[in-house]
Amino acid sequence: MKTSKANFRGCLLGGAAGDAKGYNIRENGKDLISDNTQLTSFTTDGLIWADDRAVGKGVYAYIPCLFYSYQKWYYTQTGSLSDKNYSFILDGEILNWEELFARRGHGMTSMTSLEGSISNKFGTIKNRINNNKGCGSVMRAAPIGLYFCRNEKTAFQIGCESGALTHGHTDAILASGYFAYLISGIIQDGNIREVVMEGLAHLKKIEGHENCYNKIKQAILLGGDDLKPAEAMNEIGEGYTADEAIALAIYLAVKFDGDYEAAIITASKYEGNKDSIGSICGNMMGAYLGDYEIPYKWIQKLELSELIIYGADKILDRVENGIQSVTEIVLPEVDLV
Repeated sequence: MKTSKANFRGCLLGGAAGDAKGYNIRENGKDLISDNTQLTSFTTDGLIWADDRAVGKGVYAYIPCLFYSYQKWYYTQTGSLSDKNYSFILDGEILNWEELFARRGHGMTSMTSLEGSISNKFGTIKNRINNNKGCGSVMRAAPIGLYFCRNEKTAFQIGCESGALTHGHTDAILASGYFAYLISGIIQDGNIREVVMEGLAHLKKIEGHENCYNKIKQAILLGGDDLKPAEAMNEIGEGYTADEAIALAIYLAVKFDGDYEAAIITASKYEGNKDSIGSICGNMMGAYLGDYEIPYKWIQKLELSELIIYGADKILDRVENGIQSVTEIVLPEVDLV
């Protein structure tokens, strides 16, 4: 398994650098991150919070902890709580990073879903919060794959449930689960193309998989085609929906097999949702290649790189020494009927 600092850091730094290149805003000598990396950091926070809670209570509560961590993000972006009873979230360590309070072009679906999730009620697979299929569900899911790196099926389940917190469309839910599955499989020493295919076989078992499945399959086929990247990407879509965003990221990872820089630069020049595509692709390729394959000058100029490294190291520590034991977690099969 690729359970090393290089690969865990590579996953989160790779995604953040890809996000920053697509976001393409520089301030005070730093390449700024968007809400993609902000929310990814809050996913890390939620998983660590759940792990800490299990130490004291012996109960795993991944989805509630992720929900309340996303409520922390909502607080950083609005300066207010969606429910006054959520004031307990203000004690979180992650809120000490003042830079996270910068407002970075966030998707309105995540904002409105979190704003409306009051009285401890949030979106689930069975009780959908809306019918939105935006990419906000998938671009934040990489830490789930890292945390559940010993069991990709558990990563898929938690990924789906985490997506449903804010996005209710089946495509958004499945894309989130599928992305977590990919990161888990890559960390298990899998080749990206092989893990993509294994994930498709798993995805095909789920009710309502067709659209997401077909988009990803199209991306794989185009990855081996002679079409210019811009033309191939146009065939897949703009990347604003979850299924298109994951498919475009997979296309780049397959097309530029082993060349992180070329994949991210191509994503940054695309006319579509370049920051989210670069973020998702960067997570995958960074997990596979390790942080040494990310241009050092990119990391040097990356906003909040210290927080990103800190989060990656904390997840790795929990994987190696924490209370979580994914083989003992019993979860129902994903039911999207």
